[in-house]
Amino acid sequence: MNKMVRNLPEHVRVYNKIRDMVLFGDLVPSQPVTILGLIDAVDAGMTPVREALRRLTSEGALQTLGNRRIVVPKLTLSQLEEIYFARLAIEPKIAEISCQNQDSSLVKRLEEIDERLNTAIETNDVKAYLRGNYAFHFELYRAANTPILTDMAQSLWLRIGPSLRAVCASQGSSILPDQHEETVKGLAQQDARLVSKAIAEDIRQGMDHVRQAAIFSKSETEN
Repeated sequence: MNKMVRNLPEHVRVYNKIRDMVLFGDLVPSQPVTILGLIDAVDAGMTPVREALRRLTSEGALQTLGNRRIVVPKLTLSQLEEIYFARLAIEPKIAEISCQNQDSSLVKRLEEIDERLNTAIETNDVKAYLRGNYAFHFELYRAANTPILTDMAQSLWLRIGPSLRAVCASQGSSILPDQHEETVKGLAQQDARLVSKAIAEDIRQGMDHVRQAAIFSKSETEN
C-alpha cells in the first residue's frame, strides 16, 4: 500500500476498494453482496463497509432488492441502451475539452498506458485490460477539468463494468479492439475533432460487444 492510499480516510479507502471490485468486475452481475462477505476482502470494519455499500447503491453500482439483499445489478437491454446513449453524449465531449486543455506530457502518459493495454490484450489478461482501459480514459478525462461531466462518466462506467467483465471473461479481451492510437494521434496533432471521434468509436466498439453478447433476456427488458 503506497503512502497516498495509507493517508486516505478509512471510509474513502474502503469505498474506493469496493468501487474497484464493481468497476473491474470482481463482483459479477446478479452476485449477492454482504457486509460480512466484504469485511475480510477489503480489510475493514463493518461501519465503513456499510457506508460504502450505501453510497454505491445510491450511485446505481449496486442494487437493493425488496428483502434488503444487495446485489450487483444485471442490466436489461433498455438500461444498456440508456448507458450507451449517455456515454456517447458525455465522454467524447470530455475528450474534446481534454485535447484543448492538455499539458505537454499527456500524450506520453497515454502512450505508456496504451502499451500496457496492448500487452494485456496479447496475453488475454482480462483484469489488466479492464484496469488499463479505465486508466487510459480517465487519464484523458482528468485533463478536461470537468468534474461534473467526469463524475457522470464514472457513474456510467460503474454500471457497465460487471457486464463488460462478463463478456471479456467468456470471449477474451481481444474482442475489444480500441481506438486509443487514434486518440493519441489526435492529441499529438491537437485535433479535438479527431480525439472526440476516436473516443466515440471506442465506446461503440465496447458497448456493441456487450449488446451482442446475448446476456439479456426478453423478460428482463420488460421488467
